[in-house]
Amino acid sequence: MVDVGDKDVSERRAVAEGRVLMQPDTLQLIRDSALKKGDVLTTAEIAGVMAAKRTHDLIPLCHPLMLSQVKVELSLLDQPPSVQIRAEVRCSGKTGVEMEALTAVSVAALTVYDMAKAVDRGMQIDAVRLREKDGGRSGYIRLP
Repeated sequence: MVDVGDKDVSERRAVAEGRVLMQPDTLQLIRDSALKKGDVLTTAEIAGVMAAKRTHDLIPLCHPLMLSQVKVELSLLDQPPSVQIRAEVRCSGKTGVEMEALTAVSVAALTVYDMAKAVDRGMQIDAVRLREKDGGRSGYIRLP
């Protein structure tokens, strides 16, 4: 792991996003809560929060962080038919929370995929990326 002992504690924030592309019929099944595995959006939200909290167990050399907030939001988009996922993670610490935000989005997307794969084998997880980070030496950064 990288030594962060000399870094100052600061408020850290990261926002990541991604989406799961699917057939319109699959999107409608999710909207209607009609999939056999249950409520996709709530389950994926909880999975994303849990994943952010366990990032250090999943990604080698990540520092374990005491997260102060994890928000995972999923929304349904008709064009293109998809579930849009956004995660915002905060902590007060010596290292950033980018990996936690990206992990939250990735696991939420995998959960959507898992819950709907029986009806749509052609889904695609797409555009998982960091959108914003704040705190530490580099300050605020917004990515396209």
